[in-house]
Amino acid sequence: MNQRKYDNNPLAYVADSPIHGRGLFARQRIDTDDYIGTYEGPETRRNGMHVLWLWNEDSEEWEGINGRNEMRFLNHSSDPNADWWGDELYALHPIEPDEEITFDYGWDEEE
Repeated sequence: MNQRKYDNNPLAYVADSPIHGRGLFARQRIDTDDYIGTYEGPETRRNGMHVLWLWNEDSEEWEGINGRNEMRFLNHSSDPNADWWGDELYALHPIEPDEEITFDYGWDEEE
């Protein structure tokens, strides 16, 4: 993987994850409600490994974004430290340097 491709976020970096494969980690302390990044990529109607599904209240439809930036490496946690406001990710509570950044995929799974 070309690490430099995902090295432009001043708050986060991609590295091996103890959760699954690669993950997104804090470069520095991120405070509650701080903006972390935007999920970028082309719109899609097909599911895939790096597709983020967002509910569009105006159209009342699910819309997919096929991730092309570092946000595509976010892993799931049932106790996440970040969440989405549209396609923008914000910290739910302080995240320490080198802590993995996670969000709840919304699955009904037991961990």
